[in-house]
Amino acid sequence: MGASDLSSIGLSVRRKEDYRFLTGAGRFTDDVNEHGQTWAYFLRSPHAHARIRSIDSSKAKAAPGVVAIFTGDDLTGVNGLPCGWLITGTDGKPMNEPPHPVLAQGKVRYVGDGIALVIAETLAQAKDAAELIAVDYEVLPSVVDPAAALKGGAPLIHDGAPGNRCYTWALGDKAATDAAFAKAAHVTKLDIVNNRLIPNAIEPRAAVATYDRADESYTLYVTSQNPHVERLLMTAFVLGLPETKVRVIAPDVGGGFGSKIYLYPEETAMVWASKKVNRPIKWTCDRSEAFLSDAHGRDHVTHAELALDKDGKFLGMRVTTTAAMGAYLSTFASCIPTILYATLLAGQYTTPVIYCEVTAVFTNTAPVDAYRGAGRPEATYVVERLVHTAAVETGVAQDELRRRNFIRKFPYQTPVALMYDIGGYDACLDEAMKIADVNGFAARKADAAKRGKLRGLGYASYIEACGIAPSNIAGALGARAGLYEAGEVRVNPTGGVTVFTGSHSHGQGHETTFSQIVASRLGIPIETVEIVHGDTGRVPFGMGTYGSRSLSVGGSAIMKAMDKIIAKGRKIAAHLLEAAETDIEFKDGKFAVAGTDRSKTFAEVALSAYVPHNYPLDKLEPGLDETAFYDPTNFTFPAGTHICEVEIDPETGVVQIVNFSACDDFGNIINPMIVEGQVHGGLAQGIGQALLERCVYDKESGQLLTGSYMDYAMPRSDDLPSFKVATKVTPCTHNPLGAKGCGEAGAIGAPAALMNAVHDALAASGVKYLDMPATPHRVWQALQTAR
Repeated sequence: MGASDLSSIGLSVRRKEDYRFLTGAGRFTDDVNEHGQTWAYFLRSPHAHARIRSIDSSKAKAAPGVVAIFTGDDLTGVNGLPCGWLITGTDGKPMNEPPHPVLAQGKVRYVGDGIALVIAETLAQAKDAAELIAVDYEVLPSVVDPAAALKGGAPLIHDGAPGNRCYTWALGDKAATDAAFAKAAHVTKLDIVNNRLIPNAIEPRAAVATYDRADESYTLYVTSQNPHVERLLMTAFVLGLPETKVRVIAPDVGGGFGSKIYLYPEETAMVWASKKVNRPIKWTCDRSEAFLSDAHGRDHVTHAELALDKDGKFLGMRVTTTAAMGAYLSTFASCIPTILYATLLAGQYTTPVIYCEVTAVFTNTAPVDAYRGAGRPEATYVVERLVHTAAVETGVAQDELRRRNFIRKFPYQTPVALMYDIGGYDACLDEAMKIADVNGFAARKADAAKRGKLRGLGYASYIEACGIAPSNIAGALGARAGLYEAGEVRVNPTGGVTVFTGSHSHGQGHETTFSQIVASRLGIPIETVEIVHGDTGRVPFGMGTYGSRSLSVGGSAIMKAMDKIIAKGRKIAAHLLEAAETDIEFKDGKFAVAGTDRSKTFAEVALSAYVPHNYPLDKLEPGLDETAFYDPTNFTFPAGTHICEVEIDPETGVVQIVNFSACDDFGNIINPMIVEGQVHGGLAQGIGQALLERCVYDKESGQLLTGSYMDYAMPRSDDLPSFKVATKVTPCTHNPLGAKGCGEAGAIGAPAALMNAVHDALAASGVKYLDMPATPHRVWQALQTAR
């Protein structure tokens, strides 16, 4: 469809990128093959904790097809992988940040820790050779439980982290919070486990690394959500290479959910090794390997308390959380249970004082980092489980208790650092209750009881902070990178537009939504807009895609660049139309002299910019190409209410979701179809956490027990209902699009809504508390214990 002015904004334009995906024309990293390519395989530790006495690779090096074998001892001059966020503890000291070697040096610290990089002519030859490597281990005791890792006598994972502690960090006024609890009429207390998850993007991680001796440059194809950040961390902090000599390309990427944000050891080792062997090296992670080596998510143990007065008003909240970091600090691991967690504990409520203390701990497990929602799901789960339980304990209706405490005046300064610019929480709750048919629930519950089933209804009124910003404040809080975004808008001589964005699309539909923004602003057909991303050799420096930031931050950068395009277009049009620049108006793809019918189309102005006949070159330079950087002044704050209705079979413990309704406020919406798809996907992942998914390590050996889909349950279509979704709009006040972000909302609200529904259904049977996931076995056991 053609689109002009604002006609495509708010329309469900079909995704431009889908044709190539549906016809098999997508180009993913595994599709990249270079001339003379070799294959990589990583030998990994079978032990959770062990000293490496020796590594003998002599037989492996003599095996057929082997090109080279490298171990940690070979990587001289190579630094460890960096953590991108410095947290300062309550003692005023920086966090313990032990080295994260690219390949293990001296010790292995989790099952899957990389020991050797084997490079061969074929993948089969690389695997065969890896089996010939003899590693002499001294197996050490391991600890996989975060609470156990803090106890005296626990195995020490890093010499540089006494007691396995990374940091203890706090936010809020402890004295004021304690005083609020002292005068409370009621206190609700909960012990909560937020289960560890394995991301499972549909495309496993992969990389192809090439070195060119002619100009001493490197090219890395990689499954990354932020190729510029990958390049910066790899060159400046690990390999010591000039950025100009390294090109990172993230082509089509099949999902990420946070797990492809980070700099991983594998691609780093391959870039280093590509110069050593002077041949391209390819590696594609298999699914079993991904279970072991991808960064995991969540894994919190929390004690939380909510204080209320006699009228049900919240007086204060106390939260103490132990957060697992895994064996090493991943790229943004340190900020997930702090900056992105504790700051969201106010939720949608006017709780006047909050105090949160977080202890981050190392364990003999895969590193933990951001996973869809990244700290916000964990915070929402704590808040909304507390609110649900408080409503039950005080006898106040679930919606009523929330309404008594909703924030209604904006901007609103929370007691945990954030300032909400705008919101409309009542409207989302009202609409969610309407589409969930809450009024008819009693009848449905009674009908279920006649059939011997248990029905429950659960609410979750969530808020999230997206588009982490601004850079200067984030820097003061420990961020070791800027949090802006860049956009370049290049108008071609015939009026078509190419947009280069630092954001990266791995399923979000940027090629469509960004095109809609450009087509609408410039008044040109959407088909004439091309979006380029994912290549450090072509796009300006950008921070990539995560935290639902692409539209509000990346889109705003593009808007600023278009403002510059239009401003220059006015100058050109003024010359062509022999009018004053101040008299030139731009609308519907035309530059016109105000109050007249004299005008030039956008394409005519574009052509004149590149064919500057009779052009005042002393006043206007040729070309129509502008770049802008956008650094937000604040987070954006999507919010909403999710309502889940479940039916439980007490004989089997099976939980069936019979209805799931969500009303979200994402600010202004560019493409409702894409937004709805994002919500559906997030809900599926949130439901997966609450009902099915749980990463488990053996407490004695440290072995991963859920290392395949035989043991790690993923949600399938028959686990999910037909979602009912709606939106309300309060536009963001501080970005030009009024957008807030939508990609993580489903994963944030769904776990609490579902588990609150499960607890509501089980309450009459005497079940007081159940941890996620609510598997049939767990539910059945809880019912038997209660009986």
